[in-house]
Amino acid sequence: MASSQQPTTTGSVTPKPAGRTILASTIAKPYIEEITAGLQKLDFQPKLVGFLANDDPAAKMYANWTGKTCESLGFKYDLIEVDKNELESALINANNDDNVNGIMVYFPVFGDNQDQYLQQLISTEKDVEGLNFMYYHNLYHNVRFLDPPTNEQKSILPCTPLAMVKILEYLSVYNKILHYGNRLYGKKVLIVNRSEIVGRPLAALLANDGATVYSVDIHNIQRFTRGDDLSAQRHKVIDLDPKEYTLESIVPDCDVIITGVPSENYKFPSELVKHGSVVINFSSSKNFNDDIKLKAALYVPSIGKVTISMLLRNLLRLIENKKIRLAREAEASKTA
Repeated sequence: MASSQQPTTTGSVTPKPAGRTILASTIAKPYIEEITAGLQKLDFQPKLVGFLANDDPAAKMYANWTGKTCESLGFKYDLIEVDKNELESALINANNDDNVNGIMVYFPVFGDNQDQYLQQLISTEKDVEGLNFMYYHNLYHNVRFLDPPTNEQKSILPCTPLAMVKILEYLSVYNKILHYGNRLYGKKVLIVNRSEIVGRPLAALLANDGATVYSVDIHNIQRFTRGDDLSAQRHKVIDLDPKEYTLESIVPDCDVIITGVPSENYKFPSELVKHGSVVINFSSSKNFNDDIKLKAALYVPSIGKVTISMLLRNLLRLIENKKIRLAREAEASKTA
């Protein structure tokens, strides 16, 4: 039987990856179709406004992708470049503009607590990124609807963590045989990023779905879990002993490796990854060398197009939630 490996010009053999590289555009396709169908049901053209108040090339690239996707699907999109000291006033104006259906900010702006203030300033009815405290509270406490017990209005999830969940579903990491909410039971996930916008909420989401999640940042490693038997309703977090828990001891046992380090100089140590793992990078920087393809069963090198599709999905969900809310208020006024 002939070898599938091809000799190089020097006579050596180039290893052929056993796994597959999966592109974000492939994963996003069904969601783009869902968004297109949802848009056709509306009798108006939704408008999304993005605010750019920094010089980050990655933010500018994301803004351009968002604009192109919106325009190609039939959404209105305005990118407003504004001085960071004028952003607060611009957000208030957008909140009060009935022609604006969704608002997003390309963070970081100030890079400190003032960014958190700006996140809370966006109206919950227009927060397509799901960064408002109400949405974060629901995420961390595993609350999935805004209107219990009727449960018609779904809570908004942050776009990038939500995109990651959809990617893991596409890759069949989620076990659909298990009950909803427990479908990551038995999976061990490592996340190298604990930012408040992506890393921490992602760890909470995956733990709430049953995974044991190891969250890594420059300070320490934390474990997010609902317990070995998933008896807890929501995740709990503990700091791990750095003498006992290191990348070297944790990574070889993980089924999924997720990175989001915004640095071209950072490379995850591929030699620690076990064969057959699922590997995903959500940073705009390339966090893995090409040799990861020799270890990963499934490798997703970037997720931007999935994130943008989740953004527009959230926009349609905000519009639907508002429609349900206004209908209830109208019905209540008739019976008052």
